[in-house]
Amino acid sequence: MPSPRDNKVLPLVHDRLDASIPCLGEAKVDSPLKTIPMVTRDGRVIEKSFVRDMDQVLVDDTRAYLSGLKPGQEPLYFEMAGPRAKIYFDPSKVHCAIATCGGLCPGTNDVIRAVVLELHYLYNVRHIYGVRYGFQGFIPKYGHDLVELKPEAVADIHTFGGTILSSSRGPQDVCEIVDALDRDNIRILFLIGGDGTLRAADKICDEINCRELRIAVIVIPKTIDNDIAFVSRSFGFDTAVEMATNAIRAAHTEALGAPNGIGLVKLMGRYSGFIAANACLALREVNFVLVPEADFDLEGENGLLQALEDRLKQRGHAVIVAAEGAGQKFFCGENLICDPSGNVKPGDIGVFLSEQIKNFFQNRAMEVTLKYIDPSYLIRSMPANYNDSIYCGFLGQNAVHAGMAGKTAILVSRWHSHYVHIPIKAAVGKRRELELDSPLWRSVLESTGQPSLKNL
Repeated sequence: MPSPRDNKVLPLVHDRLDASIPCLGEAKVDSPLKTIPMVTRDGRVIEKSFVRDMDQVLVDDTRAYLSGLKPGQEPLYFEMAGPRAKIYFDPSKVHCAIATCGGLCPGTNDVIRAVVLELHYLYNVRHIYGVRYGFQGFIPKYGHDLVELKPEAVADIHTFGGTILSSSRGPQDVCEIVDALDRDNIRILFLIGGDGTLRAADKICDEINCRELRIAVIVIPKTIDNDIAFVSRSFGFDTAVEMATNAIRAAHTEALGAPNGIGLVKLMGRYSGFIAANACLALREVNFVLVPEADFDLEGENGLLQALEDRLKQRGHAVIVAAEGAGQKFFCGENLICDPSGNVKPGDIGVFLSEQIKNFFQNRAMEVTLKYIDPSYLIRSMPANYNDSIYCGFLGQNAVHAGMAGKTAILVSRWHSHYVHIPIKAAVGKRRELELDSPLWRSVLESTGQPSLKNL
């Protein structure tokens, strides 16, 4: 899996990013969580301890960053996540709500389940509600009722894909959302979503501050593309890579099954090629990997089509993996289409490549057999694998710890092997991208043996 250094976010720490965590007020309530004494084999007694706000994790632990600090300049830290000894909300009175927004992603139900079970059994919270259809659920005109979430209602949901709360895309009126939170006495809002959800959460927090309300907003970052800033791995990504390898394996089998067979697979990755890169390394049967971060040409001596012809002449088969956001320069003359959330829909690189490859070899009077596979919706709707399911549990638990402690305007992340609190404003509007000089991409190039595919 990619390390935190495989992105373009870390240089931001040199701009003195504000990593301070907003809090609703002083935490004065004793936590209902108990310390648990444990005895080691050699007789030592160890107690499960609480986390303090002063427990921190370096944002950038590289020698280059640390040596580049000016005299007297403190390095930048993220606050460590985890249970606090004192909490802000009274568990017997606080009302919590959970909403899922954006596209489907493996593990969303696992996060919902983890949040509900942690609130109910560990903090003894009895008022937990699910908001149906994302941000629409806050708006009265849509008529979506809140759903009461009890442990028995979420007991088995981790075995299903999708989200039991359903989802939606598109902006909703922020004032109406905050009106609904205040009207329903919701004091902790857990949002599960991606970049669009972060932007909305940022605006919701600003409106809450303007009204001087005491409402905590905690985001559990969800993006199958793994492209949220300061999130080293998003939940669902591991499952997506696992399922993508099945599609690649099928493409490879099809390519071997005919003379000059070509297997073409389109994977998710609108702006970042992490799924394509990792799936390629997981199977190592791919010959060409096309990602949004790396430009390539079709025509010319060094273009993809010529490289593909050379590969077929040498080995008699080839497998191509393309992230959905790759090669978007070939669609620049077309009218841009946006989804309800305002995200530009990429041109269909899979269909485009399929047509271009067929035309190229037809003009060459060279017979090829091309099989095109797009497993995107199959991947999105799958339940999480065991690794993602474990990860979702940690994210949900730490989101609850943060909310009950009165933390707000944050997302919960894993960074340098620790769970941390990231200010929403530090991550919103920024995106992780695959660095072409990173060990991950270098390994992809070594595995595939593909050239630059660019006429320089």
